[in-house]
Amino acid sequence: MSMPDETLYPIAVLIDELKNDDIQLRLNSIRKLSTIARALGEERTRRELIPFLSENNDEDDEVLLAMAEELGVFVPHVGGVDHAHVLLPPLETFCTVEETSVRDKAVESLCKIGSQMRESGLVEYFIPLVKRLAVGEWFTARVSACGLFHIPYQSAPEILRTELRSIYSQLCRDDMPMVRRSASSNIGKVAEAVEYGHLMADIMPIFEDLTKDDQDSVRLLVVESCAALGKLLQPQDCIAHILPLIVNFSQDKSWRVRYMVANQLYELCEAVGPEYTRTELVPAYVRLLRDNEAEVRIAAAGKVTKFCRILNPDLAIQHILPCVKELSSDSSQHVRSALASVIMGMAPVLGKDATIEQLLPVFLSLLKDEFPDVRLNIISKLDQVNQVIGIDLLSQSLLPAIVELAEDRHWRVRLAIIEYIPLLASQLGVGFFDDKLGALCMQWLQDKVHSVREAAANNLKRLAEEFGPEWAVHHIIPQVLEKINSPHYLYRMTVLNAISLIAPVMGSEITCSKLLPVVVASAKDRVPNIKFNVAKVLESIFHLVDHPIVENTIRPCLVELSEDPDVDVRYFSNQALQAIDHVMMSVDRDL
Repeated sequence: MSMPDETLYPIAVLIDELKNDDIQLRLNSIRKLSTIARALGEERTRRELIPFLSENNDEDDEVLLAMAEELGVFVPHVGGVDHAHVLLPPLETFCTVEETSVRDKAVESLCKIGSQMRESGLVEYFIPLVKRLAVGEWFTARVSACGLFHIPYQSAPEILRTELRSIYSQLCRDDMPMVRRSASSNIGKVAEAVEYGHLMADIMPIFEDLTKDDQDSVRLLVVESCAALGKLLQPQDCIAHILPLIVNFSQDKSWRVRYMVANQLYELCEAVGPEYTRTELVPAYVRLLRDNEAEVRIAAAGKVTKFCRILNPDLAIQHILPCVKELSSDSSQHVRSALASVIMGMAPVLGKDATIEQLLPVFLSLLKDEFPDVRLNIISKLDQVNQVIGIDLLSQSLLPAIVELAEDRHWRVRLAIIEYIPLLASQLGVGFFDDKLGALCMQWLQDKVHSVREAAANNLKRLAEEFGPEWAVHHIIPQVLEKINSPHYLYRMTVLNAISLIAPVMGSEITCSKLLPVVVASAKDRVPNIKFNVAKVLESIFHLVDHPIVENTIRPCLVELSEDPDVDVRYFSNQALQAIDHVMMSVDRDL
């Protein structure tokens, strides 16, 4: 084959693959574009590959999406920023397609390329592209244009800046709601790019028009932009322009807009500052906490701790706590769940007295909630309350509820309590643990659900680490080992699992004297699953004991198991024997 044909080969293959009916083949060829570009070289990539991609009229959105993404990182393949403009035509086409994800990716890639281009390239190529899209016949082009204005603005001469602001204003008043939505969601980026004088004179008036848009889908995107704009404005301008909008939006006729205010409220408070939050936004927030739509109450309840941190404790107790008490018995379980996930964080804000008098009763009612997620959310954050009111009071008030939850009919609740036990144990201390929680920990070893039994075994290991081997010998080991006689093989298996987890914490002497005899005795069990688990446990603990024990006790046991009729028992015992041999050979080599 001659050299010219060889250099044509990559593009010929690409052309073939891009015309193939198989979408996967077309996708694969797009993902190889950078490889093909390297094979062609920068000049031929500019001259042949990019024009070919521009003319490619693939109708599959997945292929177009992949192409739009690839082109965003293609600047090095066309010869760097001086030639970056050659990538704009195919992406301009993608900005007009019907599929939103393709347009979004094309805009993202154009922003990446535009942010690398020189000032002259932006003025000559990028701004004309933005202007063409902004007056496009199809709304899709105008939607895409909204996401591009901020890129060339600061590089443009004054006359072009004026024109860009004017075009953007027109898009904000476009007949199509989809275009106004895009203009609303991008207004924060445009505001950041323009000079402060023009922000106040040009951008704020159109922003205020958008806040009165008859489409709630536009207004809710404006709410998102309030915080972004508020951070750009000087404090007095923010108070004058943004604060009244937030208060109005909190009473908007559309629940979706009110939901967005509830979701964004903390960011909006940061924009207007603590002083105006206390005087102007507290009433708005209270309204949202008492909104007649559950979705709005969910969003507001989830922000209750963050909001309280901005206020002083007196204001939080006076205005927010009454709402919290109402929400704790809300008719929607999702509202109660959202509240339960954050309410514990209010304790450090309110201080010890208010927590004991006002919050504790709310915690207790949520701990008894019929919906498991509510109970789980409270359990997982108990330590935040402990730091404020101390363990004595916490244990008196909450322990009965915790004991009740330890026997909850929902296994996920039991599992969550187990996860929390080591932390609780470290806070309560060893004496309290032995009196109140020890029996529960043993009870979980015989739970009906495998995940709970597994967590219970792991919990014993964590407790042994917390209170030490000596405590474990008296308080864990005897009760665990006596369960090896359980009539149900699954419970016997849990005991073996617990032994393998506890042994490394207990050390060689206790493993040899207390744990190993039980494991070896279990090798005689009638159930194959127990026997191959014995092999696994012996493999996991043999390195903890002295060499004579390995040779005189562990190896003979494994040899006997390696001749078992069951194939799995033979497999795992041989695995264990090989592991022992491998370690012994290493030791011999070292000697």
